[in-house]
Amino acid sequence: MKAIAALLLMLNYLSVSHGCTCMEGPQQFPAVQIDAGQGNVVMTDRNNYAYFLIGSQWYKMDSLTLQHVSVGPAGIWGVALEDGVYKYVAGSFVYANDHTLEQVDAGGDGQVVGVTHTSTIHCLKSTIASDYREQSTVSWTTLPGLLTYVSCSSKYGCWGVNSAQNIYFTKVTPSTCGISGWIQVDGLAVMVEIGTDGSVFVVNRGGEVFQRQGIDSSTPQGTSWTKIPMPSRINHVSYDRGNLWVVTDYGIILKCLC
Repeated sequence: MKAIAALLLMLNYLSVSHGCTCMEGPQQFPAVQIDAGQGNVVMTDRNNYAYFLIGSQWYKMDSLTLQHVSVGPAGIWGVALEDGVYKYVAGSFVYANDHTLEQVDAGGDGQVVGVTHTSTIHCLKSTIASDYREQSTVSWTTLPGLLTYVSCSSKYGCWGVNSAQNIYFTKVTPSTCGISGWIQVDGLAVMVEIGTDGSVFVVNRGGEVFQRQGIDSSTPQGTSWTKIPMPSRINHVSYDRGNLWVVTDYGIILKCLC
C-alpha cells in the first residue's frame, strides 16, 4: 500500500511528454478495465462490478457482475461474468442474449462489436443495437477473422488485435456490419482502443502505451506509432474528447490530457 500511495503522490506532479499530461483520476480501487465515449466514462473493478463516472465520483450501476463494459453511440453494453450480453437501460442492465462474448465495444457508429473466448468476431447492426430497450432475442453478424480484442469509432473504422498480438484495421458499415477486409498494421499489442475522433492507442505485452500517428480520411490506418511514457505498467486504456483514461497494473486510474 505504501508503494501505491507513493505512486499516487508522484502522479500529482507527473508530466508526460509527447503532449500528454497525466494526473491521478477518480479512484474505484482496484480498477480492471475502463471505457470512455461521448463524454461518459465507465469501468469495472476487481469484484466485477460496473461503475459510471459522474463528476469525480464513481457510482455502481447494477448488482450484475461484468467482465467488460463499454459506452458509446449505441449506449452502455456489458458482458456478464457468467456469459450473456446486456445493455444498460433505465438504470439496470437488460439481457440481450446468451452470446458468449468476452469483450464488447459500443464505440462505433451505432453498432456493437465483440469477441468470444475462441476469438471469433461478432457485430450487432446499428439498427438493432441503438434502439434496443427490452429483453428480446437479437441476431449478431459473424465477421471474418479471429481477434482477441476489438474497438470501433464512428469516424474511421475498427481496430483489433489477435492472439499473436498482430494489429488490424477495417472499415465497417454500421447498418449491415459489412467490412472492407482486415488490413494488418505494423506493431504488436494486446489491446487497442479508438476514440470517437479516430485517435488510436494500444497497450503491448510489456504494459507500454503507444499512439498511432498519421490517421486521416485518406489514411485511416495511420502511418507510425509514438510511445507515450507512463509511470507504471499499464493494463488498459480508453480515449475520449482529449482525455486518455488509463488503468495501471496496480489498479489505479490515471487521467491523461492528450
